[in-house]
Amino acid sequence: MDRIIISPSKYVQGNGALANIGNYVKALGTKPLILADALVTKLVGDTVATSFHSVGIKPEFDCFNGECSRPEIDRLLVRCNQTPFDVIIGIGGGKTLDTAKSVAFYQKVPVVIVPTIASTDAPTSALAVIYTPEGQFSEYLMIPTNPNMVIMDTGVVSRAPVRLLVSGMGDALSTYFEARANKVSGCQTMAGGASTLAAQAIAELCYKTLLADGYKAKLAVEQGLCTKAVENIIEANTYLSGIGFESSGLAAAHAIHNGLTQLTECHHLYHGEKVAFGTLVQLVLENAPMAEIETVLTFCRSIGLPTNLHMMGVKELDMARLMAVAKASTAEGETIHNMPFKVTAEDVLAAIVTAHQLGL
Repeated sequence: MDRIIISPSKYVQGNGALANIGNYVKALGTKPLILADALVTKLVGDTVATSFHSVGIKPEFDCFNGECSRPEIDRLLVRCNQTPFDVIIGIGGGKTLDTAKSVAFYQKVPVVIVPTIASTDAPTSALAVIYTPEGQFSEYLMIPTNPNMVIMDTGVVSRAPVRLLVSGMGDALSTYFEARANKVSGCQTMAGGASTLAAQAIAELCYKTLLADGYKAKLAVEQGLCTKAVENIIEANTYLSGIGFESSGLAAAHAIHNGLTQLTECHHLYHGEKVAFGTLVQLVLENAPMAEIETVLTFCRSIGLPTNLHMMGVKELDMARLMAVAKASTAEGETIHNMPFKVTAEDVLAAIVTAHQLGL
């Protein structure tokens, strides 16, 4: 199997980076369509428009309707067919960004991704998640290339609710452990091949950065401030984790996340909050050294990630319902089968309950 690493063509990060978006984007196109919801447009619209005007470009804005769905994508494609936009820019949260990726893919034009939060590692990926207009999962759109550019304005991101940054750390926490499992098993990654040394090193650096700067970053963002630790964590949540998961592979932690969606009590949780507990479950499945488990537990507690089912809203341990979680986690095609050993639903049930007890 060939070794493959994939990534955005350009990654830009800095406090106030949006003030320079016009300079960055003009190399890709001069007729941009900017997709953002009403709140984000109010927050950064003037800054973005001013930046484009300063380089002689007149951008057009479109208000995102709130769901990355086929009707929303089709609505925007109609507008693109009426006006020859040569670059699509998505500014905001994950659904806005995935819609921008999708529209750019169908229009065969470059896409620029501008997250206003750092809650997941999805912005750098060659993937969009499409939902029904009612918000139910519909399909994955696999895109042949990663975004042409990702711009992270850390000043904007640091003023978002701290829980979003913490959730991003929960998602990033799994990157190294899932990459490590895939390295042993030799399974194909989302990049379409075996992992590279570079991707493995990036995944490990992601973990080390979380341990070194996660707590400090949380304290700063609680005050709406951007420090060097915040800069490092935003890069870890977005770029290091993004390259790490896509080019080194997913394993048990994300499959456990998917299984936890069986529990209505967990529906209020963010993606990364469930992935963090999934990481603990994966460590139990691997029978990882207790010192490593304690390190992960200490980190999660320090920044407020859930370490047991009670913290996730599950007040009683109903073994039948937890077995439903375990079965969903081990369904055919789930990434838990990238682990370097066979994993059954019974194994997962035992690991969930054990991880819960360890995290009390």
